[in-house]
Amino acid sequence: MDVAVLGATGDVGRQVCAQLIERRVLPTTSRLQLVGRPGGSSGRASYGLRADLIDAYDEHAPLIDVALDPADVVADVIVLAAGRTAPARAGAVTDRAGLAAENLEVFASYARAIAEHGSGHEVVIVVSNPVELAVATVAAELGRHRVIGMGAWLDTLRFRREIAVALGLRRHRVGGFVAGQHGDDLVPLWSTVRISGLDAEERARAVAGLRGGRSLDDFGAEIVAAQAEVAGLMADQPERAFALVESWPADLRAAARPWLTHQSGAKTASGTAAATVDLVDTVLDGREIVVAGQVALDGEVEVAGQPLRGVLGVPVVLGPEGWTRVILDEPAPDEARRLLATADRIDGLLTPWGLGRDGGVPGGGAVDRWDAGSPRATTGLPATGPERRWIMELTGDDRTGTLMALASVFASRGVSFDSLNTAEARDGAGEVTVTFSATERRQRLLIRSVARLQAVRTVRVRAVSR
Repeated sequence: MDVAVLGATGDVGRQVCAQLIERRVLPTTSRLQLVGRPGGSSGRASYGLRADLIDAYDEHAPLIDVALDPADVVADVIVLAAGRTAPARAGAVTDRAGLAAENLEVFASYARAIAEHGSGHEVVIVVSNPVELAVATVAAELGRHRVIGMGAWLDTLRFRREIAVALGLRRHRVGGFVAGQHGDDLVPLWSTVRISGLDAEERARAVAGLRGGRSLDDFGAEIVAAQAEVAGLMADQPERAFALVESWPADLRAAARPWLTHQSGAKTASGTAAATVDLVDTVLDGREIVVAGQVALDGEVEVAGQPLRGVLGVPVVLGPEGWTRVILDEPAPDEARRLLATADRIDGLLTPWGLGRDGGVPGGGAVDRWDAGSPRATTGLPATGPERRWIMELTGDDRTGTLMALASVFASRGVSFDSLNTAEARDGAGEVTVTFSATERRQRLLIRSVARLQAVRTVRVRAVSR
C-alpha cells in the first residue's frame, strides 16, 4: 500500500517521511509520495528530500515519488501536513482565525483533487492546523469516516507521558485519552485513565493525588496563566521556563510543555510525526485499535444528555477503512462541561466557513455533507462497478527492478495480471504489454500509479472489445 505526504518538505512532513522509512512501516514494494507545490522552494526541496531519503535508507526504502500537483496525489493513506504553521518564537501569538483563513484553500484544493481523482477509499490523516478546520474541509469532500485529525492522539500521548513521569513509570503502562480541540482547548479525560498494575481503588487514589483536588472547570484559566508565566522567561531564561513547567500538575504540563517547546524555536516536529506514523501504521496494518482523534460526529455519542455533532476530538476505533465508532463512556461532570464548551468553540471557528454544525445554510447541515461526500467524489464513476478487461502498453527503462515495481503496483491494489508480455529492448527501453481485469475507476487509479513510477516512460491503456 502507498502513502502520500502533503507538505513533505515542511518540518513535520520531513519527519513523517523519515520515520515511515526508519520504522519500516512501508515495505520496499510500497510507494512513498512526497507532495509539494510547483515552483519555488517547495518544488526544489521535494526532489532534494527524495535524494536525501534514498541516501539515508536505501537498504530498506520504499519507492519514492515526487508530485507537485494535487491532481497527481495517488495513495491509500494520505497525510495532510501542508499549510502555514504558527510562529515558532518566544512571545509569538497564534491567531487561529488568521491561520484558518490562510490554510483553508490549501485544505480545499487537496480535498477536491483527492475527491475527483482518487480511488474513493483513501484514508486522510490530518496534521495541519487548525486541525478541526482541515478535518471539516476534507470530510465535506470525502465523507467523514475517511478523515481523522491526529491532534487528539498527540495530546493523548503527551498526557499519558506526564502521568507516567509523575508516577515513575514508562508511558506504555498508562492508558487514558485527551478529547476536545487540539491546543489550548484540549480536555484531559481523567475518568479514562488506567494504570497497569493498579486496581480500581489504587488507581482512584493515584489519580486523586495527581489532580490535587483541581477541577477542569478552572483548567482553561490555568493554561492562560501558565503561558503568561513562562512567556516572560523564554526570551532570556529558557532553562527556568522549562524547569517551572516541571513543577506543575500532569495535565497542565501536557498542555503547556508543547506550547513552550514550540515557542523555544525547536518546534514539536518529532513528537507530532511519531503520533502521525502511529496512525498510518494502524491503517496500513489492517488492525483496529482505539485512538483519540478529531472526527466529524453525527450524534454517535452523548455527553450530559447532549448528542455530539460537528468536529471534535474523541476516542474512536481506527482501522484500514478509517474510523468506525466512538468509544466514550459518560465522562465526569467537569469533563462533560469542558467538552461541551469546547465543541461550541470549535463550531464558532468553523461556522464562518460554512462548516459548522448547521453548515451555515438554512435547512442544510454540514454533517449531511460529510456523510454523503461531494459529487466530485465519484467523478462520474461509481466506487464499485462491473469489471472489464484492459490492455496496458508501457515503455520503461531496460533495467533490473522495472517489472518488480510494475507488479507491486498491481499487487498492492489487489489486481492480478491476466497476461504479461515483453518485447526486445532497444536504446535502453523495453515495451511491456499487460492485460488485466478491473473496474473503470480502479483501472484509472492503476494507470496513474504506474505512470508515476520512475522507470516508466509512457503508458497507454484501452478496453478490450467485447
